[in-house]
Amino acid sequence: MREKRTFEEINEKIKDGSVVVCSAEEILDLIDRDGEEAVFETVDVVTTATFGPMCSSGAFLNFGHSDPPIRLEKLTLNNVEAYGGLAAVDTYIGATAESKDRGLEYGGAHVICDLINGKEVYLEATSKGTDCYPAKKVQAKMTLDDLNEAYLFNPRNAYQNYAAATNGSTKAVYTYMGTLLPNYGNVTYATSGALSPLLNDPELRTIGVGTRLLVGGAVGYVAWNGTQFNTAPVRNENSTPIGTGATLAIIGDLKQMDGQYITPAVFKAYGTSLNVGIGIPIPILNRDMLRFCAVRNKDIETNLIDYSVPSRSKPVVRKVNYEELQSGQIEINGKRVKTSPTTSMRKSREIAEILKQKIQNGEFFLQEPITFFAQGQKVKPMANSEVLE
Repeated sequence: MREKRTFEEINEKIKDGSVVVCSAEEILDLIDRDGEEAVFETVDVVTTATFGPMCSSGAFLNFGHSDPPIRLEKLTLNNVEAYGGLAAVDTYIGATAESKDRGLEYGGAHVICDLINGKEVYLEATSKGTDCYPAKKVQAKMTLDDLNEAYLFNPRNAYQNYAAATNGSTKAVYTYMGTLLPNYGNVTYATSGALSPLLNDPELRTIGVGTRLLVGGAVGYVAWNGTQFNTAPVRNENSTPIGTGATLAIIGDLKQMDGQYITPAVFKAYGTSLNVGIGIPIPILNRDMLRFCAVRNKDIETNLIDYSVPSRSKPVVRKVNYEELQSGQIEINGKRVKTSPTTSMRKSREIAEILKQKIQNGEFFLQEPITFFAQGQKVKPMANSEVLE
């Protein structure tokens, strides 16, 4: 009877074709049918996934040099501002950057996805001119194939958990969680629940810097902990965080991505975001990892927050679990209220299945983290701030 496994042993099984893989939803059915002990003896890897808006996303691009060369100090792509404070022809474009002529309906997320989908993107750039970079203005049309490098680098993705949103005021509220109707008219939420990556490894025992994953349908990696990283949240008895929890910084090659699993999103009166598909394999190294991967939606709680309150500390209306949220209705003050996800469960399941098939086919090997993340880290508010308007 085996007590533990290693990454190396699991990769050997992937290599010889004997690995046993199931999704985080499938493992629940197996446990119900066969019991935890039998599942631990047979299952090597659990695949997890999520697909939803992740505003803290963007891409680094390198255009190559014009002749004569230019240092891109101010630039736009399809009239969306990109960052010019890097080396001469490098830039970073953020997903939420807005078009100068199309406003909230087109932004950096669209530029990134236009590139992935093979469309031409129009570059305009200016510079003061220097001896080594004498050109002062350039324009060009280019596709992804014309770029030297193009890689996604997302500072904050795959929130471990996230608050659900509602609106207790008498008028509609427009947010990155979607439109919230007045008088608690609806509830939105943003996690794939029991299928979500970091909810299946709540203590980050197998996920760290270097973890190999799928992002946008392509192989990518965890580059660092994500911003607003919180490994000291309130947790329930299963170690599952209630509220936000940890995040991941993700990197991946734009040239390998599939437009089905990375798409632009537009939220009314808020702006653009990027729907990012992420799939992470969780190795069942020991019984603790099986117990973590056996988490069920009824055991994952989050806070339902009133987004109508213009304060960093918004009031909690109630606690709610994901079984309730995914049922399509919850109760608020004795009233049945409709719920809807910003996360696509259909695409999350597709990604988990694609990752499963790749592992079973010997096309995807697990990467043990180079280093693990610090525990006990909390999110701090903006220091010494004074809101002026």
